[in-house]
Amino acid sequence: MNLPTNYEKLSPRERKEVREEYVRRQKGRCMFCNELLINKPPAGITSKYIDWRLFPPNFLKWPVHLQHDHNTGMTEGAVHAYCNAYMWFYEGR
Repeated sequence: MNLPTNYEKLSPRERKEVREEYVRRQKGRCMFCNELLINKPPAGITSKYIDWRLFPPNFLKWPVHLQHDHNTGMTEGAVHAYCNAYMWFYEGR
């Protein structure tokens, strides 16, 4: 599989396949916090305030997200859902 790829051109099934490939390549670790994706993100991230009203209602329903650059549309890696929210809320990513 060629990565990165354009997130916006992927079907939901393809997004799942790409996310799973990133998880494999990242050896099960979050590309943002480097914690295992089966674990919770570090307290330094989860203790930060996030205005959840800015996110879709089911945002945390899936624990692992496919992170992509919102300017280019290109995928970057697999992240915890909470890390994804943190990246957007605090870093604009």
